[in-house]
Amino acid sequence: MLTRARVREGAGRAATITGAAVLTLALDTDLAAGPGILAAAATAGTGLAFNPRIRYAPQAVRATAIAVYTAPHTGCALLLAGGFFAPDSSLSVLVQIAVAAAWTGATWWLRPGLTARALADEALAQELAVAADETAEEAPVVVYATAQAQWWGEHVAVEDGVAAGTVLLDHRQVSDECLALVIGAAEHGRAVPKIAVADLSALLDIPEDLITIGPVPGRGAGVRLVVLGRRPEAVGLDGATEAEVWADIAATAMPGVELVDATTYTMRKELI
Repeated sequence: MLTRARVREGAGRAATITGAAVLTLALDTDLAAGPGILAAAATAGTGLAFNPRIRYAPQAVRATAIAVYTAPHTGCALLLAGGFFAPDSSLSVLVQIAVAAAWTGATWWLRPGLTARALADEALAQELAVAADETAEEAPVVVYATAQAQWWGEHVAVEDGVAAGTVLLDHRQVSDECLALVIGAAEHGRAVPKIAVADLSALLDIPEDLITIGPVPGRGAGVRLVVLGRRPEAVGLDGATEAEVWADIAATAMPGVELVDATTYTMRKELI
C-alpha cells in the first residue's frame, strides 16, 4: 500500500513537471499546443483508469471527485489553447508566463489527485457507517419466554460465555434449595455444546460437586438436564416416593422427560 502511494505521488509530480515544461515550450512555438492538449487528455484518462476509487466513488461525490482529479489536466489544456490564440505581444507573453507559473504552483501544492481520492474515501466511509447503523437498527430483538430464560441468555449463554449456544427451555424448583433446569441447543438440529462444570460453578458460585449435567432420558443430544444442589432424601417429601417426586418434576420441567438425579443448594435468585 505504501509503495502504491509513493508511485502515485511520483507520477503526479512527474505529470506536473511535464505540464509546466509543455506550457513553457508553448510560449516559443504554437506547435506544442495541439500535442500538449492531447497529452493532457490522455494523462487524465489514464489516471482515472488506474484510480477505481475515484471512478467508482459514491454517487454523491463521484462527479466532484472526477472534476477535482481532472482539474489540472483541463487547466493545462485551456492554457495551451489560450496561448495558441493569444496575440503575439510582450504583455501577452508575460500574462501566459504568470498563469503557467500559477498553474504549476497550485498543482504542485494542492495535489488534486490526492484530494480527489480523499474525498471519495471519506464519502465511502460515511456510506459504510450509515449502512452499519441501519443494520444494527434492524437487528432482531430477542424475546424470552420467562425472566429466568432471559437471565440465562444474557449471562450464561452469551457469546464466549459458559454455555454459549444454549437456551433455557424450562426449570423446576424441586425444593427450597434444589433446582432442575432443562437446556437445549440454540440451533435446531445441533447437540448442546459441552459445558465446563468448573466454569458454571464459578459463575453460579456453587461447588462443582453440587452440579450435575447429563442427558435427558428419552431425548436426543439437543437437550440436557442440569441439576443444581444436593440430592434430597426420599423421606419427608409429603409422603411421596422419590420416583414419584421426580416423575412430577419431569412433568413440570419438560413433559415426557424423566429426571433421574438432583442435588440441593442455595440457588441464585435470578434462576428461581
